[in-house]
Amino acid sequence: MAEAKADPAPAPSPAPAAAEGGSGERTQKQTVVMVGVDDSDHSYYALEWAVRHLAAGMAGGAADLVIVHAKPKPSSVVSFGGPGAGEAMRYVEADLRKMAEAVVDRARQLCIANSVHALIEVVEGEPRFVLCNAAEKHHADLLVVGSHGYGAIKRAFLGSVSDYCAHHTHCNVMIVKRPKTN
Repeated sequence: MAEAKADPAPAPSPAPAAAEGGSGERTQKQTVVMVGVDDSDHSYYALEWAVRHLAAGMAGGAADLVIVHAKPKPSSVVSFGGPGAGEAMRYVEADLRKMAEAVVDRARQLCIANSVHALIEVVEGEPRFVLCNAAEKHHADLLVVGSHGYGAIKRAFLGSVSDYCAHHTHCNVMIVKRPKTN
């Protein structure tokens, strides 16, 4: 099930066709930059980085920004049966929806503050698969994700969304690391 929310501000329109040596015209493809966001400061920093470093290029209509949030399925958060399970699932679903709305609102506010138009989508599913599928769907040229800074052992147990995307998506992947604070 995919739940998509689009920013009310329209995305930049495609670039006009560029002449190619008098032998006809060809459409100049816009660069599509996609940023994966969740409720972590790491992903928000990656979005800030992308907006700050790519906004100049986007201002002239040279790039489109797509922001994708992978909303977990309620069954991936809690799995139990018995009396009251349905009621618990409704509460979990409501909490996940509120969290997704907060993530989207935070991303939207950052874009508005920087005068950047973006398409914002919320898609239910496992983040690594959601991001790879969205990169394919939007023909992304660059996928920007934040690094949680896990060590080798924690990464082995939890997995790394950025590592998975780097190996499985068709586009370039930029992993943005937050500066260490002392």
